[in-house]
Amino acid sequence: MEKLLLQYEDHCRKVANATSVNIAETARALNDRKARLEAEYNSWFEYYFPHYAKAKCAWFHKKAALLLQEQECYLEFEGFRSSAKSVHAGMGIPLFLYFTNRLRFMLLVGETEIKAKKLLSSIQSEFEFNKRLENDYGPRYKAGDWSTGDFVTSTGARFTALGFGQSPRGIREGADRPDYINVDDVDNKKHVKNDSLMTEGVDYITEEIWGCFDEADNAVKRFVYTNNNFHKNSITNRLEKQFSVLIERAREEGQRIVHHILKVKAVKDLVSFTPEWPEKTSADYWRRKYRNTPTRSFLREYMHEHVADGKIFKASDMQWKKMLPYKEYDALNFYGDLSFKDNACHKGMFLVGKKDREIHIIHSFLRQTSRAKLAKWLYDLYQDKNLKEVSKIRYYIEGLFAMDEFVNDFDTEGDDRGYYIPVTADKRPKADKDERIEATEPYFERRNVYFNIDEKDSADQIELVDQYLAFEKGSGAPKDGPDAVEGAISKLNIVTRKSKGLFRFGVRASHKY
Repeated sequence: MEKLLLQYEDHCRKVANATSVNIAETARALNDRKARLEAEYNSWFEYYFPHYAKAKCAWFHKKAALLLQEQECYLEFEGFRSSAKSVHAGMGIPLFLYFTNRLRFMLLVGETEIKAKKLLSSIQSEFEFNKRLENDYGPRYKAGDWSTGDFVTSTGARFTALGFGQSPRGIREGADRPDYINVDDVDNKKHVKNDSLMTEGVDYITEEIWGCFDEADNAVKRFVYTNNNFHKNSITNRLEKQFSVLIERAREEGQRIVHHILKVKAVKDLVSFTPEWPEKTSADYWRRKYRNTPTRSFLREYMHEHVADGKIFKASDMQWKKMLPYKEYDALNFYGDLSFKDNACHKGMFLVGKKDREIHIIHSFLRQTSRAKLAKWLYDLYQDKNLKEVSKIRYYIEGLFAMDEFVNDFDTEGDDRGYYIPVTADKRPKADKDERIEATEPYFERRNVYFNIDEKDSADQIELVDQYLAFEKGSGAPKDGPDAVEGAISKLNIVTRKSKGLFRFGVRASHKY
């Protein structure tokens, strides 16, 4: 607690320093400015909290504020990491409601009691040290302290903090019950595999927490749950499903919808990387973030994708060993999966070899880049490894469409070098991509697949392993790498099946009957 107190004091100094006021402003100008700011939440927040508003507020902050101004609202605010969902739902919006005379009692629930008190401290610091709020609304802090989990204002409003799971029964200020409740970031990755804990968590919210509201006809009930939706078994995802049922029930019965789901991803898609909060971060920022983050982690934390490690392909089945000399393989194939858009999907190409039952992923290229760079990589490898001496290698790229354009990328590189690698298109009709990739899982389960240990730390091989571990039918996780490896395995099996076949030639013996 001593560390938290020191952090609080430092934060208070920053609040005071950031919130300077114009002492020459007239009373009329002040009132006009207040009225203008109070008409729109984002503007109000940006003026009174410049120490938080390093960038303009987003559309989803405004939408959350509009929903929570309703007399009855249950909002699940699923924001990506760094979307400022906690700052707005747990401080900005309740203070906006308080200073515009629409909030009397806030209950803040954190993952633990300590975390809840720390969140409460950010509210108390604004009451005590925000010069702009004091200048425009007068001093409001009265008594109590965040370190004890409770304080009150000069107008009689109360702000209370609890740890998730603590009993809120009987919480009231005089005859008042909470009219604004925020449950913030209570999901725990260590607990998502425990069904009973997750069920108890949802029940705690819908029974204990919601039960804190007054049950009078005209009671104000504003509830907001903030978390990113990183796992299908999480409290967040379970609560979303319950909200969906309640929303549909209200529609069917023609009732006013009071439950809302506000789900915000970091970017609209993994092709354009168009940000949902462009005032803060650019598409280029998120593109770099994606490239520098394990795929499954990015999808969970920033896109609300439920990627389970090893759902189909298990981490225990990922094996590495030293590769054989090229000449010792029964067959060798380069196989590439190229997309139509530069810098969109991953471009993947792999040299895969087969020796008896073993499949070796020898060289890997798997990046979000242009086809020209993939072609350059192939030609560089061809020269560095003297692959022209390995006659058994075949070079394929996948697809039925625009193959002339794709092959041309390799030929263009060949023009500059004065020779050509014989890349051809694999024009076979193919089954569903997910089905084909999943069909390769038995090779891994039987421990027949090996990655090149000399490339274990390369970004390309790390991305390939990540894509295998993230693979799940129907998910939005990238799968270009496993798809290309499947194409290579399929081609290798054709070659080795033919070479291992036994054929006898000669005159059939005659039989007498």
